[in-house]
Amino acid sequence: MQRFREGNHKKTAVVTVRPAPRDRRRAIVSFGGITVPAALGRSGTTPFKREGDGATPIAAMRLLHGYVRGERVKLPPTPLSMTRIGKGLLWCDQPEHPSYNRPVKAPFRPSHEEMMRADGLYDICLVLDWNVTSRARNRGSAIFFHLIKPGYQPTAGCIAVSLPDMKRLIRFMRKGTVVRVLG
Repeated sequence: MQRFREGNHKKTAVVTVRPAPRDRRRAIVSFGGITVPAALGRSGTTPFKREGDGATPIAAMRLLHGYVRGERVKLPPTPLSMTRIGKGLLWCDQPEHPSYNRPVKAPFRPSHEEMMRADGLYDICLVLDWNVTSRARNRGSAIFFHLIKPGYQPTAGCIAVSLPDMKRLIRFMRKGTVVRVLG
């Protein structure tokens, strides 16, 4: 396997996510010569993503920015803009709300996800441009590239990798890096 070199990340600005051959809820992530296992949505992948379907969208999504639990994880240097997760940071997943698929602050009554999770899944959480810069109701929200559950359990539609693998990858990710999920 080719080692990822500092200089070739600009030529390799695409993270490829291929579903695993025997389990549609697992994947192989490749970026700049690094290949790591990952988890996908509990429903596998779909070209027709809908809110709550548990599927990972088959799409090319740009990285926008990320979040980190700075008190729990030491982040390696990265050119990607990262914001520290604080108490009260939520992500709206209520399709009818004007803040749908946006970060919001507590208290917030409509349906949402807490970004400061006890299970550590969002200790490093990268926001993918799925239904963010151009939103449509019920098209899916909170499609993140985040940390894995033990045993590579499926996600609710995100892409998830281990903490050591995320630390290897994030060093070379930047705003605009494309995460391409194949079907």
